[in-house]
Amino acid sequence: MLDDLGAPVPLTAAPRRVVSLVPSLTEALAPTGTLVGATDYCTHPPDLDLRRVGGSKYPAVAAVLDLAPDLVVANSEENRPEDVAELRAAGTPVWVTEAPTTVPMALASARRLFTEALRVPVPDWLPTAERVWARVTPHRATAVTPVWRKPWVVLGRDTFAGDVLHRLGVHNAFADHPDRYPRPPLEDLNAAPTDLVVLPDEPYEFTPTDGPAFFPGKTPVLVVGRHLTWYGPSLVEARHHLDEAITRALRTT
Repeated sequence: MLDDLGAPVPLTAAPRRVVSLVPSLTEALAPTGTLVGATDYCTHPPDLDLRRVGGSKYPAVAAVLDLAPDLVVANSEENRPEDVAELRAAGTPVWVTEAPTTVPMALASARRLFTEALRVPVPDWLPTAERVWARVTPHRATAVTPVWRKPWVVLGRDTFAGDVLHRLGVHNAFADHPDRYPRPPLEDLNAAPTDLVVLPDEPYEFTPTDGPAFFPGKTPVLVVGRHLTWYGPSLVEARHHLDEAITRALRTT
């Protein structure tokens, strides 16, 4: 059995004790009843009551191992290779998902995680999300999308969130940048020929009073970051909410 990166995952049976180091996948895995641990940033489902093992970038590896998991779920972008290597060296199987560049890629990865790693049926939300996100809305706006401030970091090429916006008819102004998450100076962001500035509430928590004022002349779209960047059950509702926010903003331009 190989994970998304082609690394072997030595599972001899369906795992019954799983630790997730990826918040969006924690939300997806919670209904399986296999989770015994998650990161401090795993906020969904809201009633999740599990042992916390630190952040996704800097998990407490000893705390993960103390839970004696049959499987740890990680991500190539969110988790450090050295932590994955340490877990594997301790004899713990780790399934690493590849950072998705499109919505279909993310959902295909989730399918493999459920059917091959966990050996459970595909949850109902997954085919629904595939259907909801299959359509690509014709181009209707161009946007710059910051995901961090101090320094400014924006969506660049080949990102899941960029594809989410593309499917909603919004072109990413930095889609052709050589970096996936470029760090342009604020003056470059404001100079970009865009209609909108999309401001999610995570990983940086942009708010009506912290974000829009930096972009005079651009129409702000404040969105739930989970809808823009998570690839789990929230994708089912995400299209409606994001589309509604973008449509409302465009009416004011």
